[in-house]
Amino acid sequence: MVASPRNPTSADATDALEPVLTVDSPLWMVSRAPCLNALVVALQRHRQALDAGLGGERLQFSRAEVAQARGEFGDMIRHGERDLHLLANLLAEHFLGAVQRRSVVIGEIERTRERFTLTVDVTEAEVIGSTDIDLGNRVLARLAIADQRGWLRAGLISNVVEYEADAPNPFSVYRLLTRIKAEEEIWNKVADEIFELDQLVLKDKQLRHLGRYVKDVFGVKVVVGTVEDAERLHAALQALQFGDAQLAARQVPVDDEHRALRFIEVKNYLDHNSRKRSGWTAMKSVVAWGGRTFEVQVQPLSNFLHERERLTRESHTSFKSTRERVRDEIAARNPLFGFYRALLRWLFVDPTTEPPVQEGVEVVLVD
Repeated sequence: MVASPRNPTSADATDALEPVLTVDSPLWMVSRAPCLNALVVALQRHRQALDAGLGGERLQFSRAEVAQARGEFGDMIRHGERDLHLLANLLAEHFLGAVQRRSVVIGEIERTRERFTLTVDVTEAEVIGSTDIDLGNRVLARLAIADQRGWLRAGLISNVVEYEADAPNPFSVYRLLTRIKAEEEIWNKVADEIFELDQLVLKDKQLRHLGRYVKDVFGVKVVVGTVEDAERLHAALQALQFGDAQLAARQVPVDDEHRALRFIEVKNYLDHNSRKRSGWTAMKSVVAWGGRTFEVQVQPLSNFLHERERLTRESHTSFKSTRERVRDEIAARNPLFGFYRALLRWLFVDPTTEPPVQEGVEVVLVD
C-alpha cells in the first residue's frame, strides 16, 4: 500500500469504499501497473473515507513506491503510444497501401514566440520505438535558428505523425494521422481519476458543455475526399478484419482482441444538421483494440484543411486554459479535489519541498 490512514476503518466500511477501475476511466490501464494502481486505490479509499467521516487523518507515502508508480505511469503512456502506432500502421497498410511517414512538428522560438512547422520523413521503426514527444524533440534538435543577436532556442509545441498515400486508393484516403492528448501533468490525471472528473463534469449542468476538455484519448484521424467517402470508410472500419499474417508481421498478438475494432461509441457530425457550431465535420468513434480504447475520426479533406488553418496559438491556448478552468471550478466547489491536485504534484514533481496543507489531514513521506 502506498498510502495508509492513521485511523483504519472497519472491514465492512473498507469493503464498501473499495474503488473499481474500469475501461471507461481515463486511467483504466493502471490496473496493469501495481504501484500506480496501489497509489490510486489508496487515495481513492482515503478520499471516500474523508467524505464519509470515517477517519483517515494521516497520509503516509513511501518514496520508493511513489517513484515506481511514476515510472509505471510513464511506461503505461509509452505502451499506449506504441499500440496506437501499431494500429495506425495496420490501418495505413490496409487502406492506403504504400505510404510516406512523416513527423510534423510545431515548434516555437522561445525569445520571439514565433511558431513554425517542420516536416521530416521517419521510418516505421522510429515511430513505434519513440514517444511522440521524444520524436518531436529529436527533430527539433536537428534545427539551428539564429538572428542578428545570436542563436535562438526552440521548444516543442506538438508533434503529429502522418501517413500519406503514395498513390490513389479505392477509399479516397489522403492521409492518416495519429494524435496523443496525454499531457505531462501526472498529478492532474491521477486527481481526475480519483474524483471521477469526467462524471463530475457530465453531472454538473453548468460544466457539462466543457466535457470535451477533460477527455484523454489516443486518437487516429483518417482524411478522405468527401462526406460520402467518410461514410463509406466508416462502414469499412466497422467490418474490418486484420489478417493473422498482418498481425504476426508486426509482432501483434494474433487473437480476437486485435483482429477487429470493437466500436463503443459513434457520433455522426457529417450531416449539416448534426455539425458542431464551429463547422467541424467528421465521423467520430471510440473503439477498443488490443485491450485499449482509441478515438477514430474520419474527416473530409476540405474540413481537415480548414481545421488545420484555424489551429492558431490562440485556439491552442484557449483549449488548455479552458481545461484548467474546469479543474479550478471543481476545486472551488470541492476543496479536497484542489488539495489532492497539490498533493500529487508534490509527490510526483518536488517531494523535497513542504507538503500541501489540508485541515484534518497529515501528510508524511518516508524512505
